[in-house]
Amino acid sequence: MPDFAAKMLMSTPLIPPDLLKKSDKILFIAHLALGDFTYLQSSLQAFCRAYPHVKLHLWVDERRRTSRTAEWAHLKKYALYDWLAECRYIDKVYNRTYSPALFEQSIDEAVRQDYPIVVSLGVLERHKYATLARRISPRGFVVGQKNRVRPYDLPKRLIYRKLDAHIAAYNSVSHPGQHISDIYADWFAQLFGIEIPAASRFPFVDIPEKWMRHAREQFSTWGFSGTGSDAQSHSKVVFLNSFSKSAERSWPLERTLEMIQAMRGQDAWRGAGFVVNVVPEELGRARSLFAGRALDRVHLFSAEENFFQLPAILSLCDLIISVETAVMHLANAVHVPVIALMRQTNPEWVPLDQANSTVITASGRKDWVETIPVARVMETLSQQSEVPAPRMA
Repeated sequence: MPDFAAKMLMSTPLIPPDLLKKSDKILFIAHLALGDFTYLQSSLQAFCRAYPHVKLHLWVDERRRTSRTAEWAHLKKYALYDWLAECRYIDKVYNRTYSPALFEQSIDEAVRQDYPIVVSLGVLERHKYATLARRISPRGFVVGQKNRVRPYDLPKRLIYRKLDAHIAAYNSVSHPGQHISDIYADWFAQLFGIEIPAASRFPFVDIPEKWMRHAREQFSTWGFSGTGSDAQSHSKVVFLNSFSKSAERSWPLERTLEMIQAMRGQDAWRGAGFVVNVVPEELGRARSLFAGRALDRVHLFSAEENFFQLPAILSLCDLIISVETAVMHLANAVHVPVIALMRQTNPEWVPLDQANSTVITASGRKDWVETIPVARVMETLSQQSEVPAPRMA
């Protein structure tokens, strides 16, 4: 866990220091993906270190909320909840927001808490999250994200007037060249006057030993680990991930097969093992696709039981190749070199550890990740065998 050196930075933070001194708890509202939390957690921990008497509560809003009961089991098992459950600095998590009825029940529960401070960090439909924050805390100090409002958009103007303070929306123009971790740190400087040093913004994950043992056992079962005369014990292992929640950030699973075959054609990777990440709902299709192919030392993987299965497996690999999703950020957290396949549209989300990260972007501004061919990845791998440190590609 990083050594936070949080200190007072601003003389006039958005949330009055006197209010913080007499408050016993605070609620943060956010629609969090795993990648978001990978960087946001440093800021949340910095707050807890600066104000240890204030209990931190977190509302995780499920934007896929639906009345279709068939989808609830999947939404209820969101991997982020496993991670949050291990975060001792978070006293309460609202994680039952995936159905309309549970959403309303969660609001009622939050209202009864009578929060003195509520901060919305929602960056999508900001006005709706401002409304939610004020609904939860009718009398408290409420801060929300605020986007530019057109003069004729009276409903939004009225909503934002109910905020006691606001954080302006960020974009590539307002925050040129900034990483998402810098943007999050800036929010907490505005909100609380807390400075979070750059070194303390680096992603991290504390993997319980139970799941590290589980990962080592899995590697042993796959033949990726062993002792003594096992000649394959120390061969390289590559983790491949082509899945993202959005189609524009994903790679076809067939491209992963092509990637394995291309790497096997290089001396440096000829004897390598491969772990192919598959989201649970795609396991059936993946098994059918891989079945019957002569792919020795290639194994499908899905963190079906617990989130920590994923970073534990990642930490044992020698190289991670991933599309633009949480896996590429977790690669930095477990200190494994990563080749990240990204669009050009969100440069603030590139992996933070430049020394161990290579970013390959789609050629066109509007191009999807699937337009990145295997040949470009192979060219990068060839260059890395000649160049000591990874570079942007």
